[in-house]
Amino acid sequence: MNVKQLNRHADLVAVCSGDQRYGNEKTFADSVLVSVLAGELKVVQANRTHYCGAGDTVLLPHNQPATLLKYPKDGLAYRAVLLSLPTALVRAYYSKHTPAPTQPAGRGLLLFPKSPLLQSLFASLVPYLELEHRLPESLVAVKITEVMEVLRSLDPRSDGVLADFAEPGKLNLVEFMEANYMVNVPLATFSYLTGRSLTTFKRDFKKAFQLSPQRWLTQRRLALAHYQLAEKRRKPVDLYLEVGFENLAHFSYAFKKQFGYPPTALAGQVRGPQPAA
Repeated sequence: MNVKQLNRHADLVAVCSGDQRYGNEKTFADSVLVSVLAGELKVVQANRTHYCGAGDTVLLPHNQPATLLKYPKDGLAYRAVLLSLPTALVRAYYSKHTPAPTQPAGRGLLLFPKSPLLQSLFASLVPYLELEHRLPESLVAVKITEVMEVLRSLDPRSDGVLADFAEPGKLNLVEFMEANYMVNVPLATFSYLTGRSLTTFKRDFKKAFQLSPQRWLTQRRLALAHYQLAEKRRKPVDLYLEVGFENLAHFSYAFKKQFGYPPTALAGQVRGPQPAA
Protein backbone atom coordinates (compact mmCIF):
# COMPACT_ATOMS: atom_id res chain seq x y z
CA MET A 1 0.00 0.00 0.00
CA ASN A 2 1.22 3.50 -0.80
CA VAL A 3 -0.23 6.63 0.78
CA LYS A 4 0.91 10.04 -0.36
CA GLN A 5 -0.28 13.08 1.56
CA LEU A 6 -1.24 16.26 -0.22
CA ASN A 7 0.84 18.37 2.13
CA ARG A 8 3.24 17.19 4.80
CA HIS A 9 2.20 20.09 7.03
CA ALA A 10 -1.57 19.75 6.64
CA ASP A 11 -3.15 16.30 6.85
CA LEU A 12 -5.95 17.23 4.48
CA VAL A 13 -5.67 15.11 1.35
CA ALA A 14 -3.88 11.88 0.46
CA VAL A 15 -3.70 9.48 -2.46
CA CYS A 16 -3.93 5.81 -1.47
CA SER A 17 -2.92 3.06 -3.87
CA GLY A 18 -1.98 -0.63 -3.94
CA ASP A 19 -1.90 -3.56 -6.34
CA GLN A 20 -2.78 -6.19 -3.74
CA ARG A 21 -5.75 -6.66 -1.46
CA TYR A 22 -5.21 -4.95 1.87
CA GLY A 23 -7.23 -3.40 4.63
CA ASN A 24 -7.25 -1.48 7.86
CA GLU A 25 -9.65 -0.49 10.60
CA LYS A 26 -10.53 3.13 11.08
CA THR A 27 -12.31 5.46 13.43
CA PHE A 28 -11.83 8.91 11.99
CA ALA A 29 -11.67 11.94 14.28
CA ASP A 30 -12.95 13.99 11.32
CA SER A 31 -15.33 13.01 8.56
CA VAL A 32 -13.51 11.80 5.44
CA LEU A 33 -14.49 11.89 1.78
CA VAL A 34 -13.02 9.09 -0.35
CA SER A 35 -13.09 9.13 -4.15
CA VAL A 36 -12.32 5.72 -5.68
CA LEU A 37 -10.41 6.14 -8.93
CA ALA A 38 -9.73 2.44 -9.63
CA GLY A 39 -10.24 -0.88 -7.92
CA GLU A 40 -12.85 -1.41 -5.22
CA LEU A 41 -13.34 -0.21 -1.65
CA LYS A 42 -15.33 -2.39 0.75
CA VAL A 43 -16.55 -0.66 3.91
CA VAL A 44 -17.65 -3.07 6.66
CA GLN A 45 -19.74 -1.45 9.40
CA ALA A 46 -21.75 -2.85 12.28
CA ASN A 47 -25.02 -3.22 10.40
CA ARG A 48 -24.05 -3.55 6.75
CA THR A 49 -21.31 -3.72 4.13
CA HIS A 50 -20.90 -1.15 1.36
CA TYR A 51 -19.09 -1.62 -1.96
CA CYS A 52 -17.59 1.40 -3.73
CA GLY A 53 -16.27 1.03 -7.27
CA ALA A 54 -14.33 3.29 -9.60
CA GLY A 55 -16.15 6.60 -9.92
CA ASP A 56 -17.90 6.31 -6.55
CA THR A 57 -17.31 8.71 -3.69
CA VAL A 58 -18.14 7.84 -0.09
CA LEU A 59 -18.52 10.14 2.91
CA LEU A 60 -17.32 8.40 6.07
CA PRO A 61 -18.62 10.00 9.29
CA HIS A 62 -16.37 10.75 12.24
CA ASN A 63 -16.30 8.58 15.35
CA GLN A 64 -17.79 5.57 13.55
CA PRO A 65 -15.72 2.34 13.55
CA ALA A 66 -15.39 0.60 10.20
CA THR A 67 -13.11 -1.84 8.41
CA LEU A 68 -11.87 -0.56 5.06
CA LEU A 69 -10.81 -3.21 2.54
CA LYS A 70 -9.16 -2.22 -0.73
CA TYR A 71 -9.02 -4.50 -3.77
CA PRO A 72 -7.57 -4.31 -7.26
CA LYS A 73 -10.24 -4.89 -9.89
CA ASP A 74 -10.42 -5.39 -13.65
CA GLY A 75 -6.63 -5.58 -13.79
CA LEU A 76 -6.20 -2.18 -12.14
CA ALA A 77 -4.59 -1.46 -8.77
CA TYR A 78 -6.70 0.19 -6.10
CA ARG A 79 -6.32 3.96 -6.16
CA ALA A 80 -8.28 6.59 -4.27
CA VAL A 81 -8.08 10.18 -3.12
CA LEU A 82 -8.95 10.87 0.53
CA LEU A 83 -10.07 14.29 1.71
CA SER A 84 -10.29 14.98 5.45
CA LEU A 85 -12.95 17.46 6.56
CA PRO A 86 -11.62 19.10 9.75
CA THR A 87 -14.40 19.30 12.32
CA ALA A 88 -13.47 22.85 13.31
CA LEU A 89 -13.88 24.06 9.72
CA VAL A 90 -17.09 22.10 9.21
CA ARG A 91 -18.46 23.59 12.42
CA ALA A 92 -17.48 27.08 11.22
CA TYR A 93 -19.31 26.44 7.95
CA TYR A 94 -22.52 25.47 9.75
CA SER A 95 -22.29 28.53 11.99
CA LYS A 96 -23.18 30.46 8.82
CA HIS A 97 -25.36 27.86 7.06
CA THR A 98 -28.41 26.19 8.56
CA PRO A 99 -28.61 22.41 8.08
CA ALA A 100 -31.57 21.11 6.12
CA PRO A 101 -34.42 21.02 8.69
CA THR A 102 -35.91 17.83 7.28
CA GLN A 103 -32.67 15.92 7.72
CA PRO A 104 -32.17 14.55 11.25
CA ALA A 105 -28.69 13.91 12.55
CA GLY A 106 -27.50 10.56 11.25
CA ARG A 107 -24.27 8.61 11.55
CA GLY A 108 -24.38 6.35 8.50
CA LEU A 109 -22.03 6.82 5.59
CA LEU A 110 -23.26 8.31 2.32
CA LEU A 111 -22.38 6.95 -1.11
CA PHE A 112 -22.29 9.32 -4.09
CA PRO A 113 -22.30 7.95 -7.64
CA LYS A 114 -20.05 9.37 -10.34
CA SER A 115 -20.56 13.11 -10.60
CA PRO A 116 -18.89 15.84 -12.69
CA LEU A 117 -18.95 18.09 -9.62
CA LEU A 118 -17.03 15.59 -7.50
CA GLN A 119 -14.65 14.73 -10.33
CA SER A 120 -13.82 18.41 -10.76
CA LEU A 121 -13.40 18.86 -7.02
CA PHE A 122 -10.88 16.05 -6.60
CA ALA A 123 -9.08 16.93 -9.83
CA SER A 124 -8.45 20.40 -8.40
CA LEU A 125 -6.83 18.88 -5.31
CA VAL A 126 -4.45 16.38 -6.89
CA PRO A 127 -1.92 19.00 -8.16
CA TYR A 128 -1.32 20.07 -4.56
CA LEU A 129 0.41 16.75 -3.96
CA GLU A 130 3.64 18.29 -5.13
CA LEU A 131 3.56 21.21 -2.70
CA GLU A 132 6.48 21.40 -0.29
CA HIS A 133 5.23 24.33 1.79
CA ARG A 134 2.30 24.59 4.15
CA LEU A 135 -1.11 25.15 2.59
CA PRO A 136 -2.48 28.60 3.43
CA GLU A 137 -5.26 28.36 5.99
CA SER A 138 -7.42 30.58 3.81
CA LEU A 139 -7.11 28.13 0.91
CA VAL A 140 -7.97 25.18 3.16
CA ALA A 141 -11.10 27.01 4.35
CA VAL A 142 -12.12 27.81 0.78
CA LYS A 143 -11.70 24.18 -0.28
CA ILE A 144 -13.72 22.89 2.66
CA THR A 145 -16.49 25.36 1.86
CA GLU A 146 -16.47 24.16 -1.75
CA VAL A 147 -16.70 20.55 -0.60
CA MET A 148 -19.62 21.32 1.71
CA GLU A 149 -21.53 23.11 -1.03
CA VAL A 150 -20.98 20.27 -3.50
CA LEU A 151 -22.03 17.55 -1.06
CA ARG A 152 -25.14 19.40 0.07
CA SER A 153 -26.19 20.06 -3.52
CA LEU A 154 -25.79 16.39 -4.42
CA ASP A 155 -27.49 14.96 -1.33
CA PRO A 156 -29.15 17.01 1.46
CA ARG A 157 -28.59 14.07 3.79
CA SER A 158 -24.98 15.24 3.97
CA ASP A 159 -26.11 17.65 6.67
CA GLY A 160 -27.24 14.73 8.81
CA VAL A 161 -23.69 13.33 8.77
CA LEU A 162 -21.58 16.47 8.80
CA ALA A 163 -23.59 18.68 11.17
CA ASP A 164 -23.57 16.13 13.99
CA PHE A 165 -20.97 17.47 16.42
CA ALA A 166 -22.06 15.52 19.49
CA GLU A 167 -19.33 13.77 21.44
CA PRO A 168 -19.90 10.07 22.14
CA GLY A 169 -22.15 9.63 25.18
CA LYS A 170 -22.27 6.66 27.53
CA LEU A 171 -23.68 3.84 25.42
CA ASN A 172 -24.99 0.38 26.22
CA LEU A 173 -21.68 -1.49 26.31
CA VAL A 174 -23.06 -4.92 25.40
CA GLU A 175 -25.04 -3.65 22.41
CA PHE A 176 -22.13 -1.59 21.09
CA MET A 177 -19.53 -4.34 21.41
CA GLU A 178 -21.79 -7.00 19.89
CA ALA A 179 -22.26 -4.71 16.89
CA ASN A 180 -18.63 -3.61 16.47
CA TYR A 181 -16.38 -6.40 17.82
CA MET A 182 -14.99 -7.24 14.37
CA VAL A 183 -13.42 -3.78 13.98
CA ASN A 184 -9.82 -4.03 15.13
CA VAL A 185 -9.29 -0.73 16.92
CA PRO A 186 -7.46 -0.10 20.23
CA LEU A 187 -9.35 -0.57 23.49
CA ALA A 188 -8.90 3.15 24.11
CA THR A 189 -10.97 3.82 20.99
CA PHE A 190 -13.71 1.44 22.11
CA SER A 191 -13.76 3.13 25.52
CA TYR A 192 -14.04 6.60 23.96
CA LEU A 193 -16.81 5.58 21.58
CA THR A 194 -18.83 4.11 24.44
CA GLY A 195 -18.39 7.25 26.55
CA ARG A 196 -16.05 5.78 29.17
CA SER A 197 -12.53 6.16 30.42
CA LEU A 198 -10.32 3.17 29.62
CA THR A 199 -10.36 2.07 33.28
CA THR A 200 -14.16 2.27 33.47
CA PHE A 201 -14.49 0.51 30.13
CA LYS A 202 -12.42 -2.46 31.31
CA ARG A 203 -14.31 -2.63 34.59
CA ASP A 204 -17.75 -2.46 32.92
CA PHE A 205 -16.65 -4.94 30.26
CA LYS A 206 -15.52 -7.54 32.79
CA LYS A 207 -18.82 -7.13 34.64
CA ALA A 208 -20.89 -7.51 31.47
CA PHE A 209 -19.00 -10.36 29.76
CA GLN A 210 -17.07 -12.06 32.60
CA LEU A 211 -13.97 -11.93 30.38
CA SER A 212 -11.25 -9.41 29.63
CA PRO A 213 -11.89 -7.32 26.49
CA GLN A 214 -8.94 -8.90 24.65
CA ARG A 215 -10.04 -12.47 25.34
CA TRP A 216 -13.69 -11.81 24.52
CA LEU A 217 -12.82 -10.02 21.27
CA THR A 218 -10.58 -12.88 20.14
CA GLN A 219 -13.20 -15.54 20.91
CA ARG A 220 -16.00 -13.55 19.26
CA ARG A 221 -13.96 -12.89 16.12
CA LEU A 222 -12.91 -16.53 15.84
CA ALA A 223 -16.52 -17.67 16.23
CA LEU A 224 -17.53 -15.40 13.35
CA ALA A 225 -14.65 -16.70 11.25
CA HIS A 226 -15.66 -20.31 11.97
CA TYR A 227 -19.21 -19.58 10.81
CA GLN A 228 -18.00 -17.86 7.63
CA LEU A 229 -15.69 -20.77 6.80
CA ALA A 230 -18.07 -23.60 7.64
CA GLU A 231 -21.39 -22.18 6.47
CA LYS A 232 -20.51 -19.58 3.85
CA ARG A 233 -17.64 -21.59 2.30
CA ARG A 234 -15.31 -18.61 2.36
CA LYS A 235 -11.52 -18.80 2.26
CA PRO A 236 -9.32 -17.69 5.18
CA VAL A 237 -7.45 -15.20 3.02
CA ASP A 238 -10.74 -13.54 2.08
CA LEU A 239 -12.09 -13.01 5.58
CA TYR A 240 -9.34 -12.60 8.20
CA LEU A 241 -9.31 -8.81 7.83
CA GLU A 242 -13.09 -8.59 8.03
CA VAL A 243 -13.24 -10.45 11.33
CA GLY A 244 -10.65 -8.25 13.02
CA PHE A 245 -7.22 -9.84 12.52
CA GLU A 246 -4.22 -7.89 11.28
CA ASN A 247 -2.59 -10.66 9.26
CA LEU A 248 -3.30 -14.16 8.01
CA ALA A 249 -0.55 -15.84 10.04
CA HIS A 250 -1.89 -14.52 13.35
CA PHE A 251 -5.44 -15.46 12.37
CA SER A 252 -4.42 -19.03 11.45
CA TYR A 253 -2.46 -19.46 14.69
CA ALA A 254 -5.31 -18.18 16.87
CA PHE A 255 -7.89 -20.24 15.00
CA LYS A 256 -5.96 -23.48 15.41
CA LYS A 257 -5.32 -22.74 19.08
CA GLN A 258 -9.04 -22.17 19.64
CA PHE A 259 -10.51 -25.04 17.61
CA GLY A 260 -7.68 -27.57 17.33
CA TYR A 261 -7.42 -27.44 13.54
CA PRO A 262 -6.36 -24.78 11.02
CA PRO A 263 -8.93 -22.67 9.14
CA THR A 264 -7.87 -24.32 5.89
CA ALA A 265 -9.34 -27.59 7.20
CA LEU A 266 -12.81 -26.06 7.20
CA ALA A 267 -12.27 -24.17 3.97
CA GLY A 268 -11.43 -27.42 2.19
CA GLN A 269 -14.42 -29.37 3.36
CA VAL A 270 -17.19 -30.28 0.95
CA ARG A 271 -20.63 -30.35 2.46
CA GLY A 272 -22.37 -33.68 1.90
CA PRO A 273 -26.09 -34.48 2.06
CA GLN A 274 -27.66 -33.31 5.30
CA PRO A 275 -29.60 -35.86 7.41
CA ALA A 276 -33.35 -35.61 7.28
CA ALA A 277 -34.99 -33.89 10.22
